[in-house]
Amino acid sequence: MEINIDKRSGFCFGVINAIKVAEEQLDQHGSLFCLGDIVHNSKEVERLKAKGLIIIDHKDFKKLSNTSVLIRAHGEPPETYSIARENQIQLIDASCPVVLKLQNKIKKSYEELSDVDGQVVIFGKEGHAEVNGLTGQTGNNAIVIGSGFENLDRIDFSKPINLYSQTTQNKEQYEDLIKLIKERMMQKNCNPDINLQVSRSICGQVSNRGPHLAKFAKEHDMIIFVSGKKSSNGKYLFEICRENNPNSRFVSEKKELRKNWFNNVMKVGICGATSTPMWLMEEIAVEIGTYA
Repeated sequence: MEINIDKRSGFCFGVINAIKVAEEQLDQHGSLFCLGDIVHNSKEVERLKAKGLIIIDHKDFKKLSNTSVLIRAHGEPPETYSIARENQIQLIDASCPVVLKLQNKIKKSYEELSDVDGQVVIFGKEGHAEVNGLTGQTGNNAIVIGSGFENLDRIDFSKPINLYSQTTQNKEQYEDLIKLIKERMMQKNCNPDINLQVSRSICGQVSNRGPHLAKFAKEHDMIIFVSGKKSSNGKYLFEICRENNPNSRFVSEKKELRKNWFNNVMKVGICGATSTPMWLMEEIAVEIGTYA
């Protein structure tokens, strides 16, 4: 049985940087608070916890003072920075540069739209860490539209709209939303060419993996897609694999593998999300190798 790991799978730049910063701090100090899971992969979180990383939520964060806290790649809303200043907390900011750039664009956009009674609309998963950071730039007044286009009726299509996307969203669904918003605006006699501004804010490291994984999936008899269950990016990329190879399986760790999956399978492809560590895909490859 031939087993191939997709070399383009694994951590994106933002996650690589956040983990690098965390490990440097842990090597130096032995422990470090991190606001939320550093990455949406439980096995990687467990590895870093063993090195001294302490995961806290926002309630815990408000109780801290005179300490250091890591901000992960997803970014944080302005409120987090205000609390840090008040409580003498040193923030070690590992926010992804792509996310920070998007936050700044949304903040500026919201300030400009307030003069014309316009709306900031964000295509993303409500409650997701990145989305919380984005909506925070608008005083939480942005309208969040999910993948099922829920909350669409909260938009006033007769008024100006600036549209953005969470960086890890589905590119095709975003295009469908843009088309739908344009149609609704025209129904309200509001010209989208004038009153709709669209930001192509989906990260290239995510959107470019889709076509690559579609090809990778077709080249193998079976695909083992490795990802944390909380990863939005993982769910999106797995669906691409399954569309191109129905014999695709989603696992988060090696104990979820089943030996009988590999009966009469000659060529296995292993790939993963932008939050999946390469070491975990390698560990799963070794396990599958014992079935041969």
